[in-house]
Amino acid sequence: MRPLFAPPHRASDPILWHGLIALAFLVLVLIRIKIPSAPYFDEVHYVPAGRRFLELSNAVNLEHPPLGKEMIALSIWLFGDSPFGWRALAALFGTLALFASMRAMWLTGRAGTASVLTGLFVGTNFLLFVQSRIAMLDVFMVSFLMLATWMVVGAWRQNETARWRLAIGGVAMGAAMAAKWNAVPLAVLPGLAFLAIRMHAAGWQVVTATRYPPIRGMALWEAALWLGVLPLAVYWASFLPYAAFTSPGEAGQGIIALHRHMIELQQQIVKPHPYQSVWWQWIPNIRAIWYLYEVIDGAQRGVMLIGNPITMIAGLPALAWCLWAGIKDKRRECLGVAVLYLISMALWVIAPKPIQFYFHYFLPSIFLSAALALAVERLWQRGDRLVAGVITIGALSAFAYWYPVLTGAPLQDDQAFLLWAWFDGWR
Repeated sequence: MRPLFAPPHRASDPILWHGLIALAFLVLVLIRIKIPSAPYFDEVHYVPAGRRFLELSNAVNLEHPPLGKEMIALSIWLFGDSPFGWRALAALFGTLALFASMRAMWLTGRAGTASVLTGLFVGTNFLLFVQSRIAMLDVFMVSFLMLATWMVVGAWRQNETARWRLAIGGVAMGAAMAAKWNAVPLAVLPGLAFLAIRMHAAGWQVVTATRYPPIRGMALWEAALWLGVLPLAVYWASFLPYAAFTSPGEAGQGIIALHRHMIELQQQIVKPHPYQSVWWQWIPNIRAIWYLYEVIDGAQRGVMLIGNPITMIAGLPALAWCLWAGIKDKRRECLGVAVLYLISMALWVIAPKPIQFYFHYFLPSIFLSAALALAVERLWQRGDRLVAGVITIGALSAFAYWYPVLTGAPLQDDQAFLLWAWFDGWR
């Protein structure tokens, strides 16, 4: 099998397909994005927090870093303090996350099929779609991480572009951490991977050598600048607007004191929520959240967050195959996807956060969907085209079937949810 750092395949770049898939995703996201016309689910926290940044008044929602709330403020400033204005930037960044995931897969050196399938499975896995239609922090964190993944993979594959790619990637990693702490385990991974690969290749010359992988022509100190110092600087800079607040509260006590307060808020015991769940329920897709289910804007409407049943279940054996193929056949793109999934899941296995929700599976679901893309490509290549076709068409069909309760469409009555909530854990 081809090593990760070999030149990319000469097959034609499917960037046009990537762009068309991303555009179709954005169009579908924008349908009914102004519904509901009032803040719903966690928008009731984050929209007011975004407004505070525009007003520079009192700091609220301090349990999370500020950048996600600053992005919501920017969205309101650009598009107006309205339902569309609250959510517009989330839609654009969700589309960026989808496009970046396809570009990252292409740059691993695989044929274009896997990258196109990545777009189809990620775009229809329900989580990215729903989170791209709501003013929450998670879509910004995921989008910045996928942008960083695209840039870092590109830097490792095309060393002549490494400096500008790592500059963008470093900014994106810092922005991801500044949107939500969930990003930290993956944001530190590129720097640690660079160090490990360089130490293995260069031995005692690790500090001064530049002719070794993963990026030939770049010294360790420069990689540390792009992958360590720059992300931390971006993260720190996201807190600077608090200095201009008239009533910053704990945010005005200095960044170290603020972080102590943030950790305390993250670990505090809060009232149980009817839709809370734990990590092992996310994997088999057995615990949904209804972000909305009420009569609003003239009709009974619902917004359901659950994983695409086809993608989430078929993705599990695909993930196991990726791990096996990565170790046995040295398919590093498969191993990379599996490792990224496991690291992003490990956070929630050990996290002290007392209340967790299915939307915390958002980031792992991206890598699960990418693993399914690699597995379906392999099924197609070895002649199991019926199975590959059934999985792909099944995932797209499930997305079409659930679309009304992904987008707040008018429903027949207050019992209509039973058409989609097949199990008790989905109700």
